[in-house]
Amino acid sequence: MSTLPREPNEDSRMQSFWMPGNYERTVRRTDQSFHACKDIMACFNERAKVEKQYAQQLSEWGSKWKAIVDARPLYGSLMRAWQCFFSSAERLSILHSSISQSLVTEEGDRVKSWQKDTFPKKIFCGFRETHENETGFARAQKPWAKRLGKLEKARGAYHKACHKEQIAIDRETQAKENTELSPEKLKKIQDAREKASVEKDKVREKYEKVLEDVTSYAPRYMEEMEAIFDQSQEEERKRISFLKQAFLSIHRHLDITNNESVKTVYSELHHTLTSISEADDLRWWKNNHGPGMPTDWPTIEEWIPPVKKPKNKKRDKKGQKDKP
Repeated sequence: MSTLPREPNEDSRMQSFWMPGNYERTVRRTDQSFHACKDIMACFNERAKVEKQYAQQLSEWGSKWKAIVDARPLYGSLMRAWQCFFSSAERLSILHSSISQSLVTEEGDRVKSWQKDTFPKKIFCGFRETHENETGFARAQKPWAKRLGKLEKARGAYHKACHKEQIAIDRETQAKENTELSPEKLKKIQDAREKASVEKDKVREKYEKVLEDVTSYAPRYMEEMEAIFDQSQEEERKRISFLKQAFLSIHRHLDITNNESVKTVYSELHHTLTSISEADDLRWWKNNHGPGMPTDWPTIEEWIPPVKKPKNKKRDKKGQKDKP
C-alpha cells in the first residue's frame, strides 16, 4: 500500500535552495570545481612519477639480472627464455616512461590550459562566474526575501494574537465556573475575550494578504532563480564533460592491456618461453659436453723413426779449429 509523502521538517525547509542565502552552495561550486581541477592535476602528476619510477626500476632490474644470468652456466633455449624477460623489461620500461611523459605533457598541460580558459577572474571579485552567479541570485532573491520578512512578521503577530485570544478564552471559562464572581466582572472578561477574537481576526486577515502577495510573487521568483541556476548548471555541464574526456584520455594512456606494443612484448616473450625444448638443450649438451663430443679412441700406433737432420759442414770445421 502506497503512503503519502512526508511533509518536510523545518530543518529541511530551511536548507532548501529557495530559502534566502541557500543559493551560496551553487555559487561556491565554481570555486570548488577550480580546486578540483588542481587536485586532478596534482593526482596524475604523482601517478606520472610512479610510472617513471617503475620504468627506472624495471630497467635497473633487467640490467642487474642480465649480467648475473650471463655469468650462470645455463645454456640453450632455457637461457634464451630467461634472457627474454630482461629484453621485455627494457621495452616495458620505455613504454612506462612514455606513459609518464604523456600524463605530464599531454594531459596535465591540457587540463591546465583548459582550467585557465574556463575560470577567468575579475579584478577584486574572484572568479567572474562566481561573481555573476552571486550578483544574479542576490538580485533575484532580494524582493522575495523582503516579502518573506513581512510574512514572518505577520505570522508572528497572528500567533501572538491567537495566544492572547486563548488566554482570554481560558479566563472566561474559569469566570463562568466561578459562582462568586459578580456579573460586572464576568461581563468585563467576556468583552476582553471578544476584543481578543476581533483583534485576532484582523491580524489573520492581514496575515492572509501578506501570504497572498508572497504566493502570487513565487512564480516570478522561481523563474528568475531557475534562469540563473540553469546558467550555472550549463557551465558545470561543460566542466563535467571536459573532465570526463580527460579521464578517458588518461585511461587510454594507462590501460596497457590494449596497447599493441605491450601485446607484442608479451606475445614474443610467451613464444620464447614455449620454445624451450628439453630435447634440443639435452642434445646440445650431449654434443658439446657429453658423449656426443668427437674423440680419438686409443689404437696401436706404429713407431716411426725420427728423421735425421743433415750435419752442417761449416759448423763442423769451425768447431775443429776451436778445439785446443
